[in-house]
Amino acid sequence: MQLQPGSPPLGIPMVYLVDDEAVVRDALAWLLRSRRRLSEGFANADAFEAWLATRDIAGGWPDAPSCLLLDVRMPGTSGLQLFDRLVERGLIDRLPVIFLTGHGDVPTAVAAVKHGAFDFVEKPFSDNALVDRVELALQASAEAIGRLRQRQQVARAVAELTDRERDVMQRVIEGLPNKLIADALGISVRTVEVHRARMFDKMNVRSAVELTNLLREHGTGNG
Repeated sequence: MQLQPGSPPLGIPMVYLVDDEAVVRDALAWLLRSRRRLSEGFANADAFEAWLATRDIAGGWPDAPSCLLLDVRMPGTSGLQLFDRLVERGLIDRLPVIFLTGHGDVPTAVAAVKHGAFDFVEKPFSDNALVDRVELALQASAEAIGRLRQRQQVARAVAELTDRERDVMQRVIEGLPNKLIADALGISVRTVEVHRARMFDKMNVRSAVELTNLLREHGTGNG
C-alpha cells in the first residue's frame, strides 16, 4: 500500500538544539545555517520539554524531518533524562537524538545509543562529521514519518470497512478460498466475491498475500 495521492508533503526539516552553553548553541545554529538547515535552540531540557508540551504528538508531530542535538550534561534535567522521556513518548524514531558529549561522557553516550539514540558526537566536534550525522538523522526521521502516515492510512482504511467486509477479510487472511468463506458466513460465493473486491479496493491491495503483508507490517488488525 502506497501513500495515497494528496497526502500532505513533509514539512521543512528542523534541527533542535538543547545545550546549556549559549556559545555552543550559537555555533551549531551558524553551522547549520551555512548548510541551509533551520534550527531552534533551547537552553536546557526543561525549556525544550515545556515547548514540546505545545506540540500535537498524538496527532503525528513532528510532520517534518527533525532531529535533536542534545547535550549529555546540563544543570537540572540531564540530557539522558530528557532522552528517556522521549523514549517513553515514542518520539525517537521521528525525532532521532544525537548526543553531544565531552570525552568523559562517551561511555554514557554509547550506552544511550544501545537504547535507541541515533548517535553521539564528541566535543570538540568536526563540523563535517556532525552535519553528516544530522543529514542521516533527518533522513531516518523522514522515513519514520512516512511509516507512521502509512500506518494511519491503513487504520483509516480498516475503519471504513463494513462488518461483512471485515468478516471476509479475516477469512481471506486465514487463507480460506471463497467457497469456504461463503459456507462459513452463510452467503453465496458471488456475494463473497463482491465483498472481497470492495475490501481489496478500500485497502488498496490486489491480492490476499499483499493484504496479509500489509496488516502484518503495520500491526493493524481487522478489529
